[in-house]
Amino acid sequence: MPFRPSASLRAALLGLTLALVGGCSIFDSDNESNNVNKDAAAYQERSVEAIYADGWRMINMGNWEGCAAQFNEVDRQHPYSVWARRAMLISAFCSYQANAYPAAIATADNYISLHPGSREVAYAFYIKAISLYEQIVDVGRDQSNTEGALVALQDVVQRFPDTEYARDATLKIDLTNDHLAGKEMAVGRYYLNRGDYIGAINRFRTVVDQYQSTPQIAEALQRLTEAYYSLGLNSEAQTAAAVLGRNYPGSGWYQSAYNILRGRNLKPMEDRGSWISQAFRKVL
Repeated sequence: MPFRPSASLRAALLGLTLALVGGCSIFDSDNESNNVNKDAAAYQERSVEAIYADGWRMINMGNWEGCAAQFNEVDRQHPYSVWARRAMLISAFCSYQANAYPAAIATADNYISLHPGSREVAYAFYIKAISLYEQIVDVGRDQSNTEGALVALQDVVQRFPDTEYARDATLKIDLTNDHLAGKEMAVGRYYLNRGDYIGAINRFRTVVDQYQSTPQIAEALQRLTEAYYSLGLNSEAQTAAAVLGRNYPGSGWYQSAYNILRGRNLKPMEDRGSWISQAFRKVL
């Protein structure tokens, strides 16, 4: 997987999770309780205090799967209570820590559905977003999770712009966009090597239209120069090279595009009516 969470991020999430129940007498790691039920299918009625204490001990042991199961019990045995609401968030975090991302997302979604106006709902949105983010795979595979992560991260930023969740989500949006651009570039290169220049152009155009803030853009413009040149569309090739030279004048990609044009004694020259020129003017 291309993106893995730092230890500091996981530590911060743990701190945020514990803060949700901080200062509450019920959440006492020293409290003696009934023995933890090891059979998840069996029902053993316990007090909220007992379940929370068992869950807290599992957090201390790093038993994240057991922790998630314990806090799920709060909602099962004591539904509609404030403790059940808080336990859902802790369960989502524990599932995240256990790399059980689908479970973390499902629990977060359930919390959002049941408690959309709570003070902690931003945390639920964030857990969902980073759980999708953790499932991003390399560019050679399907990018459905990447696209889902991008939508969820943008949701966090738009809904909770002044929170620490939004600040972290913004950084991850940039990385996610770069990953999606990388996927388009990989497919575009494949088409280009096969001589499918139209297919290649369509992929590189997606990068230019949608991912101009990523590091992939310079190569995309060079590849467009190459593809248009191969099709004999000199004006478009010259425009791609000119826009590349204007924005990345010292890059190796510009030198490569310039050398391609020299094969027909052409020079970079921007056609203001070209879609390439218009795409960059929209951004600038």
